[in-house]
Amino acid sequence: MSTFDRAIGPSVEPPVGPTPPMSAEQMVGETTAQVRRETFRQVLRSKTVWIGIIVSLVWTTCAVFGMRIAPQDPYKTNPIGKHKPPSAEHYFGTDSLGRDIFSRIIVGARDILTVAPLATLLGTILGTALGLAMGYFRGWTDDILSRIVEALLALPLVIVAIVALAATGVSTKTLICVIAFVFMPIIARTVRAAVLSERELEYVAAARLRGERSSYILFFEILPNVMPPILVEFTVRIAYAVFAVATLSYLGFGPQPPSPDWGLQIFDGTKFISAGFWWESLFPAMAIASLVIAVSLISDGIQQAVRN
Repeated sequence: MSTFDRAIGPSVEPPVGPTPPMSAEQMVGETTAQVRRETFRQVLRSKTVWIGIIVSLVWTTCAVFGMRIAPQDPYKTNPIGKHKPPSAEHYFGTDSLGRDIFSRIIVGARDILTVAPLATLLGTILGTALGLAMGYFRGWTDDILSRIVEALLALPLVIVAIVALAATGVSTKTLICVIAFVFMPIIARTVRAAVLSERELEYVAAARLRGERSSYILFFEILPNVMPPILVEFTVRIAYAVFAVATLSYLGFGPQPPSPDWGLQIFDGTKFISAGFWWESLFPAMAIASLVIAVSLISDGIQQAVRN
């Protein structure tokens, strides 16, 4: 034995033998991870999803950097240059106050892309928590919460929003909370249906046998496995939220003048359609339509990947 070997001791070779088999939970976890990776690859392979992502990123860029990239001041009025048709100077024409519509649409993306995603996110979080409780605990908990959800589902979104905003005052925070409140029961019903099919599976029974708490089973065992339908519901609701924000703005329950909000621009432009100034309402409407279609393309791609 060399001096070096005597100093550090004899080397220990790692045991050679077959790799110990994975437990049932490890196998389920590995299978679930593979399914998620394959689903993600399918989503990224969809051309329509990429079209939706690109259009959404364009509007997101406008929302974040609107004032920097707008060619003109969206708030600057020009009584001499009002009602000008689309031209090289004003790509989308000017409105009744002579403001550049193209610049106002760019900057106006900020309002709708602030309220719609935040309202949908809040509604998804609340609806997911409610749906998890309804689907997992069943019994009287499910009965009571289901009756409440059914009652809320019977309320029209716009009517509820108008009443709430009229009572509390128009503000961005109120608008987010109202839309989230209306979306919550819809998402809760979807999550409940997904949880009902998961709660009877073996991995949930194994977690109960280990003595895991209900909160752990709900959020660490069941929730990851019902994320695909939640993600689909989230993207679908964003499109509905865009429409809801635009509708409420059109009715005067959104951002107030001189905001370049798209719904408000459509309302102002409709007054002059009969006079032949069609561009004042057409281009803001096209902006809303393009954003809704883009989000819907992403949602459809995710839904198809989940179903496959």
